[in-house]
Amino acid sequence: MSDPSGSPDPYDAPPERVDLKGRTRVQRIVRRIEVALILSVLLAAAVIGGIGYWGWTHYQSPGPLAEERIVVVPSGAGLRMIARTLADEGVIARPEVFMAAAKLTGLHDTLKAGEYGFEPGVSPQQVLAKLTVGETVDRFVTIPEGLTSRQIVDLLAQTDALTGEVAEIPAEGTLLPETYHYERGVSRGEMIRRMQAAMEEAVDALWESRAPDLPFETKREAVILASIIEKETGVGAERAKVGGVFVNRLARGMRLQSDPTVIYALTEGAGPLDRALTRADWKVEHPYNTYQNAGLPPGPIANPGRQSLQAALNPAETDALYFVADGTGGHAFARTLEEHNRNVARWRRIRDGRE
Repeated sequence: MSDPSGSPDPYDAPPERVDLKGRTRVQRIVRRIEVALILSVLLAAAVIGGIGYWGWTHYQSPGPLAEERIVVVPSGAGLRMIARTLADEGVIARPEVFMAAAKLTGLHDTLKAGEYGFEPGVSPQQVLAKLTVGETVDRFVTIPEGLTSRQIVDLLAQTDALTGEVAEIPAEGTLLPETYHYERGVSRGEMIRRMQAAMEEAVDALWESRAPDLPFETKREAVILASIIEKETGVGAERAKVGGVFVNRLARGMRLQSDPTVIYALTEGAGPLDRALTRADWKVEHPYNTYQNAGLPPGPIANPGRQSLQAALNPAETDALYFVADGTGGHAFARTLEEHNRNVARWRRIRDGRE
């Protein structure tokens, strides 16, 4: 219906036309925002995903190290310092990737200090695993049988990566010759304590299974005899028989007449004698000279190994009372002095090149 005045009735105009036009404009703007947001999210995801993929690939790929290298991770170092140390040493190329991987895996608080060996091309993933389990460099020092305590201390002084000094020379016969594992930074005093504990444990164990009726009563005497056996022969198969000869002589009240005890009397354990023994040496007055004194000397003349300890506590059953070098690295054994003298004469011919 029209207004009689001729003015259009606003109620006759379709209101939807104005509202729809406004709504359409708003909806278009909303859609543009939504599309923009979606595109932004997708772009960000793509960027993040790309960075993540790059980082993951770098994490698993071979690193820049061209040759084997030893790296020390200091005690108390945090993740950032560890990553920087590895980068400075050329083990990893990007410390930030290493740190991110350590944090994302939750391993950043488990990295262990120590000395590590890295092979060429080691990946950041392998580096992280090595530091997590503490796969440090294996170091070993071998203490040969028959060294004096002073010689062992000198050997430790020359051993790489140990620290400190030995306060005093340990008592002779208290250090067990073996191969010992150690890590960089362990003190030389600690190595001495380990050797002492190992010797005590070895002697205690072997003492329990010793042969009956031995001509000595204490563990210390067993170590003294073992040290003489150790210095008399380097042939493992002979040690029990050499032990049997000395046990026979002790049981009969015979002097041991062992050349190594004379050498110890002359050097007092400082090291080997730089010349051959003479008859005059056998007559030197010294408590360790078993040519002049009956029974065992007052202390060990070296640090014996397990085999010599076993030979002293479980010697071979033999009727031999003498032995002398036979020219092959071993010894010729004899029951009588007459037989022994023949063996000595033969050894002198071999020594002088006459046989």
